[in-house]
Amino acid sequence: MSTTADQAALPASGANASPETFLGPPDVTPDELGALERAFVLARLGPAHGPNPRVGCVLLGPDGRVLGEGWHRGAGTPHAEVAALVDARERDEDVRGATAVVTLEPCNHTGRTGPCSEALLAAQVRRVVVSVDDPNPQASGGAERLRASGVDVVSEVLAEQGERVLGPWLTAVRRARPFVTLKLAASLDGRVAAADGTSRWITSEVARQHAHELRSEVDAIVVGTATALVDDPSLTARNVAGELHHHQPLRVVVGLREVPAGARLRGPGGELVEVRTHDPVAVLAVLHAREVRHVLVEGGPTLAAAFLRAGVVDEVHAYVAPVLLGAGRSAVGDLGVGTIADALRLVPQEVIPLGPDVLVVATPLAQPVTSLTSKPTSRPTSTPVHADEER
Repeated sequence: MSTTADQAALPASGANASPETFLGPPDVTPDELGALERAFVLARLGPAHGPNPRVGCVLLGPDGRVLGEGWHRGAGTPHAEVAALVDARERDEDVRGATAVVTLEPCNHTGRTGPCSEALLAAQVRRVVVSVDDPNPQASGGAERLRASGVDVVSEVLAEQGERVLGPWLTAVRRARPFVTLKLAASLDGRVAAADGTSRWITSEVARQHAHELRSEVDAIVVGTATALVDDPSLTARNVAGELHHHQPLRVVVGLREVPAGARLRGPGGELVEVRTHDPVAVLAVLHAREVRHVLVEGGPTLAAAFLRAGVVDEVHAYVAPVLLGAGRSAVGDLGVGTIADALRLVPQEVIPLGPDVLVVATPLAQPVTSLTSKPTSRPTSTPVHADEER
């Protein structure tokens, strides 16, 4: 999730390091490196959801002075490079001979907007510094187009930082399927409900609000039909006041049974999408076709197990409450693990206290790279989701 720190006071770009202390890449200047750090901060001001990446751009004059800056505000709005050019024009700055410092390779195609490579050429920019090459075959080629026109292009500068800014979008484009976050909310002994089926609430209000913020940053929330029918969730993203966030993710129900007409899923919130399959890869194929980049899988236990067994979970968010139940449904269904040597190991990335609870963010160890190039089946070959549906 993005944090309020991402949108705090933005550091100014420009020369802050002397040549004696500059330890950056040899083919970029201290001014350019400072501008790229600024561009990373600007990129994070863009929405985390949507089909397009978060991108920031800073334009520098020959003397290292900032001429303009911008970031992408979401699909259909100007890209970061164009936004920076507009900002420079509003400042009455001449960008001819300028350097464009950008977090992602300028695009070279016409989609909802025109190609950024052509916009930079028309502005007579002389040099472009790029952090991450665009992996999208439909949009890439901007660097090559600029070089062919005589523009000096330096790529892969602070690439690790650039990849962190791009986050789930980058993984989704590289793997040709949505990035999958599996969310679990459980007691200390791994239960998501008590023996009588009650589950509201295991985690605290602080943890639940954090989960709502996560929902507001993803493109789709996925549950099985058992969860939809038994829990009757709304699957909306709400703020502290209980109001709907401006962005509401798709609400995706996996399984063969229809969501009832009076279900809360048919009420206010994101579009309801019913995917008639039991195969996680097939579900992701449907969502990939809709340009979904980040999916949040919320339950139930069998659906969680199905996604894990399919090898398509990229990250786990486990909200753990200091509560003991001793009985009731487990957070994850059968993974086919018969011995401890076969356990699915995770690598902790972050541990965040949330009131009395704790959020553990972890990634599967030695996770296989699963893309949609493999043909999905109509039903999974193991641990079908309908085992949870038919309770």
